[in-house]
Amino acid sequence: MILLRMRKTILKIAVIIFTMSLTGCTSLTRKNDLDIKYRRLPVREYRDKLQAGWLGQIVGVSWAAPTEFKWKDEIIPLEEMPLWGHEMINEAFNQDDLYVEMTFLRSLEEYGISVSIRQAGIDFANTEYPLWCANETGRRNLRMGIAPPDCSHPAFSNNPHDIDYQIEADYSGLIAPGMPNVPIALGDTFGRLMNYSDGVYAGQFVGGMYSEAFFEDDIIKIIEAGLACIPEGCQYAEMVRDVVSWYKANPTDWKATWELCQEKYRRNPEYQKNSNGGIDVKINGAYILIGMLYGEKDIDQTIIISTRCGQDSDCNPSNAAGVLFTTMGTSNLPDRFKENLDQETKFSHTPYNFPKLLDVCEKLAREYVVQEGGRVETDSNGEEVFVIPVKTPTPSPLVFSWDPEPIANSLFTEKEMEKIKHLAMVNIQGDLNQRFPGWIIAFCGSDMQPGLRETYKGKNNVLLTHPLSRDMPCVLTRVVDIPNGKKTVLKTQVSHHNGGDWLLVIRVNGSIQKEVTIGKDTVDENGWLDVEFDLTPFAGNKNVKIDLENKANGWAWEAAYWSDIRIENL
Repeated sequence: MILLRMRKTILKIAVIIFTMSLTGCTSLTRKNDLDIKYRRLPVREYRDKLQAGWLGQIVGVSWAAPTEFKWKDEIIPLEEMPLWGHEMINEAFNQDDLYVEMTFLRSLEEYGISVSIRQAGIDFANTEYPLWCANETGRRNLRMGIAPPDCSHPAFSNNPHDIDYQIEADYSGLIAPGMPNVPIALGDTFGRLMNYSDGVYAGQFVGGMYSEAFFEDDIIKIIEAGLACIPEGCQYAEMVRDVVSWYKANPTDWKATWELCQEKYRRNPEYQKNSNGGIDVKINGAYILIGMLYGEKDIDQTIIISTRCGQDSDCNPSNAAGVLFTTMGTSNLPDRFKENLDQETKFSHTPYNFPKLLDVCEKLAREYVVQEGGRVETDSNGEEVFVIPVKTPTPSPLVFSWDPEPIANSLFTEKEMEKIKHLAMVNIQGDLNQRFPGWIIAFCGSDMQPGLRETYKGKNNVLLTHPLSRDMPCVLTRVVDIPNGKKTVLKTQVSHHNGGDWLLVIRVNGSIQKEVTIGKDTVDENGWLDVEFDLTPFAGNKNVKIDLENKANGWAWEAAYWSDIRIENL
């Protein structure tokens, strides 16, 4: 009898708790039988905060765009900080900070939230927008047939810790309110297309902060939520802990914390391993956090401080403002940060204008709520509510780019390669046969539209080639017999694009024989340079392999222009 009464009492309490939960907005509820906590988020409120998150990205990148990479390892003077103007709200439609991550949304929309990493790689390979750094390397590898996850492995990429996925990961938390394991999984799918180790963890951290920002406005707690999404032993996590600790020790002087970041994460070689300097995720991630912490939830100060930290100074305030705006919701934003937004123009290289962007995010969020064990209910007022289970995040495995895991030997199949529209290497062998018979071309990159030019700098029928990448030159090869008793000379006439230079490397049987920089300081008054190499020392040898390399010297306008290539026996 006593047990029966106790059961009835427990049942009544459970009913009362459940009834009360229907009236709350973002309250925590507890499933009575399995002791699982749930968070409740009205879909209307989700949409309001979702919109704010995208607005924050737009405002941050648009406001700070004029400063990007103009101040490296120095604080931007306050007088150089641009002023916000209402018209700037529409200056982000062509920003790669935004449209690249929409590629990932499109893959999720078209192939479902369980889209494979290989399909994600094919979609990324087929993008047509210009890319840089890790994005460019990852896409080039994909177009060469190196499938994920190897496309970003340090064996094939020198950009594992570049900032790319960090600036593109906002979407992963915006479609996963209160579901931190979703941005972790999305990082393993989309972040691995271009980044590795800390480069991926940085994006998972950002996604985790967004995910928590739908329910929390305490900046420290939001940062802690992001930190829980990445391996404790990675250097990025160490950076996060450092910045929070330095802030707590000195909460009024952001410049002092900036200097501590410089000392450890820019000047200490231990934290520069596999780093490309100012584009590294750790230092730029620190600048995101400095803005969020010292901005003290003030929109202007958050963006200004994050921007003034320098380096990639438009991406960092975009992340910081995106998280902050999400905590606030669009309804609580000042008009100057939301009015006059163009609702019709599509973001570059995407099918999405702003309303359609919000629609696809909400669609995906609904699917993730169900996948994560939640549901969509209708409350007593007829409003839809996300009921989201509270789960402990499970970070990805800890890996280091300087001691990476073995490659997966992942290559696209022939069928998969047929789906890739833009292959990394272009075939201009026909043009080469027409202009310089007997030579074979390999590893010609697609940049700057290689092939024959009718005229260039006063010469007719000029062949343009381009390196495949920063590290992989385009190679012209010919195998010849070098006769005895004659002087044999290789003669070339080459030029460069006015915006850059390149390195001509001459190899014989694989050994470097000559290197010449082709640029404004080496060409004649007409823009051309005659380069000769004496092959006579190889006289009497058959099947001598000659390579002419168009090698990158930096990574800007690296095209080679060939007006003459011949081998003369004198």
